[in-house]
Amino acid sequence: MPEISPAPPQQVASVTVPTAAPGGVFSSLGKDAPAGLVVFLVALPLCLGISLASGAPLMAGIITGIVGGLLVAWLSGSQLSVSGPAAGLTAIVLSALQTLGSFEAILAATVVAGALQVVMGFVRAGIIGLYFPTSVIRGMLAAIGLILILKQIPHLLGVDTDYFEDMTFLQFDGQNTFSALAGALRSFGWGSALIGLVSLGVLVLWENVLARRVAVFRLVPSALVVVVLSIALSSLLNITLPVLKVRPEHLVQLPNVNSWSDFVGVFTFPQWAAVLKPGFAMVAFTIAIVASLESLLSVEAVDKLDPHKRSTPTNRELMAQGAGNMISGLLGGLPMTAVIVRSSANINAGGQTRMSAFIHGLLLLTSLLFLETILNRIPLSALAAVLLMVGYKLTKPTLYRTQWKLGWQQFLPFIITVVAVLLTDLLKGVTIGLVVGIFYILKTHYESAYFLRQTPELQAAGVYHLKLGEHVSFLNKASVIRMLEQFGPGSHVILDGTESEMIDYDVLEAIENFRQSAPDRGLKLELRGIQQVEVMGH
Repeated sequence: MPEISPAPPQQVASVTVPTAAPGGVFSSLGKDAPAGLVVFLVALPLCLGISLASGAPLMAGIITGIVGGLLVAWLSGSQLSVSGPAAGLTAIVLSALQTLGSFEAILAATVVAGALQVVMGFVRAGIIGLYFPTSVIRGMLAAIGLILILKQIPHLLGVDTDYFEDMTFLQFDGQNTFSALAGALRSFGWGSALIGLVSLGVLVLWENVLARRVAVFRLVPSALVVVVLSIALSSLLNITLPVLKVRPEHLVQLPNVNSWSDFVGVFTFPQWAAVLKPGFAMVAFTIAIVASLESLLSVEAVDKLDPHKRSTPTNRELMAQGAGNMISGLLGGLPMTAVIVRSSANINAGGQTRMSAFIHGLLLLTSLLFLETILNRIPLSALAAVLLMVGYKLTKPTLYRTQWKLGWQQFLPFIITVVAVLLTDLLKGVTIGLVVGIFYILKTHYESAYFLRQTPELQAAGVYHLKLGEHVSFLNKASVIRMLEQFGPGSHVILDGTESEMIDYDVLEAIENFRQSAPDRGLKLELRGIQQVEVMGH
């Protein structure tokens, strides 16, 4: 008697009722303003660092951050995502510089890429974002948390001169994540390390002890406290212990804008003649596709982290990002995406609505015009401490335990995504995770095509009653064929499709082939509610 295991019963997913979303954009200003300040402090060095890594003018990243905050925050349907220059696009911009020959040509490609994204939104291509499995999104978030921790430790210790938001395993300075970390632990800047470790201690104490016990501490963002303290410590070291002075390359380096001519000089404008250059269309298309995928991944991850469990309209997000890229390109900015690091900082800082992202954009604009002298005194080690806390909250041990308890079908895509993102980059790692996730989806379809309805009487008579599932697609073809081939001579097989709403033609063809060969194999096949089809060769 063949061993036929019924398909496992379908598990009913539990439904979490979301908490009520905040009212209007001004109703949560008391939380959004401090969160916007924290995002600004985190975004400032990231914008500058990505500009340097992309081979673009230093202010290009700041312009992108301003457009992301002042424009895209209102166009997007996401309440908590923050848009700006993305680390994932640095290699594309560097390659495009070689292909097109100038940054002005890349600006033209960015405008065209933005227009393509708007079109993608209109044709509803954003539906792709709904097909990212939860296990892969959680794996991406956990991996980004680990990368933040590993990448920011060298900055915390005042060693790494690689740009501040390098998220790839192989760095632009020739090292990788682990070699840079090992080098930082062997030799580091004592002044930066002192400030960084004190900042980290203050963050932990403020958030885990003081803010929980005393209400007044919850009114002041811990990141602001750390920044003010770090400036004071750096100034004190300069005066009392010059040997521990923080080196200039480990401070925020915002260019000075002291006059109207300096401000006008910040902007660079597209070179439209570049449209005729070979490779222009491919550069624009690449920016559009990569920026769209990263944005969809980011807003999907933000929705998972949102305490109110709000859902972002993906097509609207594509159009918002496209409009942002068009304006950014016209003003001399880099290509932009929704960015998970800044968005995570926003959520961790208590942001409630899009107002926090808007405030971050206002502060970036203000810093460009008025605050460069003060901001250039902030040690990067203090900001690295803030990002270390963000990273830890994204990759807490409880997340790994939760995924483990959900079983292999959830844990394996999760952990493979973590490792893949950690050792490659965001898009490659997520793609690998998706492949694993799709494998388990196919496996589930393979196992859910049928189940055996058997009684002792039927079993004694050699009768096997197989009930097909509600939907039997071509993905179930291999499972059905394998099941039918298990029966030996003398078996009476009843294949029942009376409760099936849809049976794919490929499956019907396989069943008909078996029906025609059954007499030669000494089998009796009885079909119920299954359409017979014409097959080739008969």
